[in-house]
Amino acid sequence: MESKPIRLTRPLVIAAITVALILGLLVGGALDIGKRLFGGPDPETVATSALQSMRAQNRLVPFVARYVSVVSSRQERLGGLVSSERTLVLPGDVRYELDLAKLDADDVRWDSATNTLTVTLPEIEIAGPEVDLAAAREYGEGGVLSAVTNTDQALDRNNRNRAVADLRKQAGSAVPMRLAREAGRQAVERSFVLPLQAAGFDNARVVARYPTEGSPVTEPLDHSRSYNDVLDEARQ
Repeated sequence: MESKPIRLTRPLVIAAITVALILGLLVGGALDIGKRLFGGPDPETVATSALQSMRAQNRLVPFVARYVSVVSSRQERLGGLVSSERTLVLPGDVRYELDLAKLDADDVRWDSATNTLTVTLPEIEIAGPEVDLAAAREYGEGGVLSAVTNTDQALDRNNRNRAVADLRKQAGSAVPMRLAREAGRQAVERSFVLPLQAAGFDNARVVARYPTEGSPVTEPLDHSRSYNDVLDEARQ
């Protein structure tokens, strides 16, 4: 026996829509009640998760710079009658790092009154200089003193030590340190604000500060290696 198609009249359609709306309201209300009873994601939880993720990264390199040092050494004997001079042009790369493993829960504070997350950062550390041996250039004046003594070798060693010290000095000067600190601050702020926004806290602010914030001079931590160490490693 062939069945006839069921036709929904207008009153039935209206009734079906009404029932669907009522069910939607009931489900939505239940979810809202459940969120209030059991709690949704709070900013402290989101910040703690972001902190753990950052600590797992260990070290952050927000800024890298390249410097070139040009130094000369001269040695004279016999009242300047004989002399030797050597010049070294030495480029080197320096990394500015943040040790994220030093961050702990006490360094991350949430202010619910202002919707602001304050993060106290570890100080910027300098790693390097990593000297570019292929690009290094040494020049010298030939003379009697160079021919009869090992003066050139002594001058080269002196130039290398002075050049590495000069690269470190350049890396720790005010301008690159300010750029590195700002780059580190912005990177950490983004790492916290993005998960907060993803969790629905669109008005959340993240303010990262260094423990020495406001001091006139900030001395970077020096993790650099000597020129001779790098040279020995390259030879090996």
